Amino acid sequence: MRKIALTTLIFLILVACNDKQNQTSEKVVETKTEALIKYPSDVIAFMDKWKILLGDGTHVDDLVNYQKDGFFYVENDGTSNWVVYKTPNSGVTSRTSKNTRTELGEKAHWIPETGGKLTGTLKVQHVSTTGDATVASSYSVVVGQIHSGEGHENEPLKIFYKKFPGHTKGSVFWNYEINTEGDNAGRFDFSTAVWGHNFSVVGTNATTYPEEPKDGIALGEEFSYEVNVHRGIMYLTFTSEGHETMTFTKSLIKSDFATKADIPQQVITRYSNKREVGTERINAYAGEINYFKQGNYNQANGESTKSETYGGNIEKQYESGSYTEVWFKDASVGASSEPSKN
Repeated sequence: MRKIALTTLIFLILVACNDKQNQTSEKVVETKTEALIKYPSDVIAFMDKWKILLGDGTHVDDLVNYQKDGFFYVENDGTSNWVVYKTPNSGVTSRTSKNTRTELGEKAHWIPETGGKLTGTLKVQHVSTTGDATVASSYSVVVGQIHSGEGHENEPLKIFYKKFPGHTKGSVFWNYEINTEGDNAGRFDFSTAVWGHNFSVVGTNATTYPEEPKDGIALGEEFSYEVNVHRGIMYLTFTSEGHETMTFTKSLIKSDFATKADIPQQVITRYSNKREVGTERINAYAGEINYFKQGNYNQANGESTKSETYGGNIEKQYESGSYTEVWFKDASVGASSEPSKN
């Protein structure tokens, strides 16, 4: 009996030691893995296909093993690693915009007839809490784009997230900007709701907000999009757990807005007190160079939305809520594909 008991004791000691060694090994592997996830390019491997403009005006063309605290870096939410894009309401902007951005710009260019595909899985963590509710771009951020690289350099696609202060749920919508016939004075955006409201829904005064969307997306709620431009047609797919999958189709080579009679009431109402709206060239963006953008294009600039910018002091803007923050955990860019017939 004593021999059996001694054998059992030795066995238990060996098992305990082995468990301890395994736990130690697991911790070493876990620590090593965490140490390897340092740069956005460790999380989403397509960073070699992009350059970036940060909210402080920094331009970087090589994003492999690059990060910058406060603008472009990695966070872990306890489950997944995410690439963080953060930018204040006021910073250094590009030559064609008054809005700040921490946003990727695709190095490759293409025409709609050749096309391309962009996907992203993300959650918006913060939009500006300062602004003017009557201005459509207040409290919003663009998380994906198609941008023209010639002509008027307009944007055939901007994917927005917008949430008014005090609301739990915000809206996801997409805008199409016309490739204006003649000069660009009459340019306009037409907005389509995905979940919640479209761009045209605004407050009745600077501090009175519209009704909260019932089918909206909350801050921190994950959603995905796919932009597939195939043979001149743009196919959009939006998915989010607990929400209806939404799909849209839009030609980029034949205009829906080539005559005054084609201009939707949404556009007339939105622009009527500002200026006359124009028409689009009949072949829209056909043959024109385009490229994708992805990340955080903050729409709440201090000039038009009257958001608080503290004279451009970035630290104070971050402290006061005058910034946008977008997290991506997955994304891809590449050639277009034949769209599903379902």
